[in-house]
Amino acid sequence: MNDLLLSLVVDYGGALLFAVTFLSCLAIPVPSSLLMLAGGGFVASGDLTLIDAAGAAYLGAVLGDQTGFQIGQRAGPMIKVKLANAPKRAALHQKATALTDRHGGTGVFLSRWLFSPLGPYVNFAGGAADLNWLRFTMWAAIGEAVWVTLYVGLGYTFADRITDLADILGNASGFMAAGVVTFGLGYWLLTAAKPIKSGKPDQD
Repeated sequence: MNDLLLSLVVDYGGALLFAVTFLSCLAIPVPSSLLMLAGGGFVASGDLTLIDAAGAAYLGAVLGDQTGFQIGQRAGPMIKVKLANAPKRAALHQKATALTDRHGGTGVFLSRWLFSPLGPYVNFAGGAADLNWLRFTMWAAIGEAVWVTLYVGLGYTFADRITDLADILGNASGFMAAGVVTFGLGYWLLTAAKPIKSGKPDQD
């Protein structure tokens, strides 16, 4: 399966990378990270140019973010209804909403590359929460630049170990996203456990 995907990168180049990064930003399960790694590998071998690989992937990601944000703005309640029938995706959406509410633009930036499983849902949540569009766009664009540079750059550097590298990065990304959720839950529990002060002086 991976061999077929890698061959598609050579056949369709930038058009394929544009499509997969665009779709991945809308929570559609496509192997965008693997194909960007492959794109970097084919840049190293001379089969693709850097513009074909990195430029197309970046443009697809940025437009995907904008589309997801607009969907969140116009169909926020409908998205929640759809997610009610998909518990795993609903959980990701809730985590993304919490990340956006707590960290705003920084949360958008980190969800592009460090906590990438949350990225598409941050797009929806940001739009539904009326996050400032300019702020969202700025942080999302910077974050996507990091994501594309990271994956295409690693693919270029480790062109002969693409699939192994994809497995490592995929697992690391999942663990990081889970770590954010665990940290957030722990913080909430600690906050909830603090005793409420009555405002009355202590009595001996």
